[in-house]
Amino acid sequence: MKFKSRKDILFQILTFGLSGLFIGIILFQTFSNETVNYEFIWSNILMILVIGFLLWLNFGTEYELTQTELKYKSGPIRGKIEIERIREIIKGKSLWSGLKPATARNGLIIKYDKHEEIYISPKTNETFIEKILEFNKNIKITTD
Repeated sequence: MKFKSRKDILFQILTFGLSGLFIGIILFQTFSNETVNYEFIWSNILMILVIGFLLWLNFGTEYELTQTELKYKSGPIRGKIEIERIREIIKGKSLWSGLKPATARNGLIIKYDKHEEIYISPKTNETFIEKILEFNKNIKITTD
C-alpha cells in the first residue's frame, strides 16, 4: 500500500517561493542582458538545479508498506526497513535531526533496531499506523 507524504504549508512556501524567486531572477537576467555573461549562465544553471531538487522532494516523497518492508523515497533519499525490525512509532512529533524523508511536521518517528530512527510524514498518520500494525502487532505506539 502506497502513502503520499503530507505537505506542510511551510515546506510549500519554501519550495514554490524559492522556485518563483529563482525563475524571476533567471528571466530578469536573461532579458536585461544583451551580452553573454558566463557568470550568469553558471548561476542560472545552479538555480535551475535547486528548483529541480525542491520540486523532486515536493512531488517525489512517498512511502510504501509491503508485508515485510517499509520503503521510503524522497528525492534522492531512498531506503527500506524490514517491518519486523520496527520497535516503536512516536506519533505527532517532529524529528529535528537525522534521516527525514518527509515534507511536513507532526509526522511519525519510527524507531527500529537498537538506536536507529527515521522521520516520515504520511498523509494520514492513523491510516499508516493501522496498516503497519496489521503486519506487526508488536510495534509500540506512543502519542506525544
